[in-house]
Amino acid sequence: MRAAIIGIGAIAKMHARALDDIPGVQLVAATCRTEEKGRAFVAEFGGQWFADASRMLRSAKPDFVTVATPSGAHLPAVLAALRRGVHVICEKPLEITLPRIDRMIAAAATSRAALGAIFPQRFNPVVQAVHAAAAAGRFGALALAASYVPWWRDDAYYGPGRWQGTKALDGGGALMNQSIHGVDALQWIAGATMPGLEPAQNPVESVAALTAVRAHDAERLEVEDTCVAILRFRNGGLGQLLAATSLYPGQLRRFLIGGREGTAEILEEQLVAWRFRAEQPDDESIRSRFGAASGTSGGAADPMAINSSCHTRNIEAFLDAVRGGRPPQLDGREGRKAVAIVEACYRSARTGRVALVK
Repeated sequence: MRAAIIGIGAIAKMHARALDDIPGVQLVAATCRTEEKGRAFVAEFGGQWFADASRMLRSAKPDFVTVATPSGAHLPAVLAALRRGVHVICEKPLEITLPRIDRMIAAAATSRAALGAIFPQRFNPVVQAVHAAAAAGRFGALALAASYVPWWRDDAYYGPGRWQGTKALDGGGALMNQSIHGVDALQWIAGATMPGLEPAQNPVESVAALTAVRAHDAERLEVEDTCVAILRFRNGGLGQLLAATSLYPGQLRRFLIGGREGTAEILEEQLVAWRFRAEQPDDESIRSRFGAASGTSGGAADPMAINSSCHTRNIEAFLDAVRGGRPPQLDGREGRKAVAIVEACYRSARTGRVALVK
């Protein structure tokens, strides 16, 4: 399949590495406005550089594109591809507002092409193990599901000329950009404990959140570097979110899921707790497989310290669905759920009230 990348920022290199790892995929083109950056990118990863996405779609004729522009610029790229019948898999978040995401979903519904989302934590084997346990009912009635992202970003990350930290292109701060991986994984796991949940329903019912700027220049930073939130799930369970780029030097991401029948806890890629009232034969092998520290810091302090293997699995699953003529499991409707939770958190923080998730 002929692949192209729209937007040559830092994450585009991870996309290119992921594409290179998938058999039967060839990167034929990439686009960005800066010629020097574009030519350097294709010299390293292959394909042809284009300054304009529409021209690239016409000339390179890719079968699918990955979108790696700044978050608030995803919509035009996605619509341009879908209107030409080109499959699209878009980096998180799908967009920075629900109305923009809904436009994408509507465009995909009338296109012959598919829309997929990139949330690589869903393809992290240790997260998948916890999701499978949730789907099997091993935690019992969900009591708590929590995601903690205690990360650090230095002042240069939010410096002049950067799109990060702007409302127009980032849409939010530590919650929308960094912690959204945790938000999506959390709602995905919690949703697995609710067998009666409709596919379009968000497993999170309501949120109460506070945001602040605590470690950066509050006059210059347009968004939060710290957020805490309490969630209520549709099945009555409770949740917690911590999203921060304010905690030097940055600590590992953590998930905690549990109820009356068992508890699981993940520290980055290490399973630090896997205990159930009713043990099963493969529990010890799961503890052995995921019990050792991986040695990765994830994105705790360096956004490019993330392993590309989960991106590879994410894109590969999307292509498997496309080749098989099936809708991708992680489609636009699924990608919308995390942004709906984030938007509700921001609405709660602004109003000081509990906010319903739309």
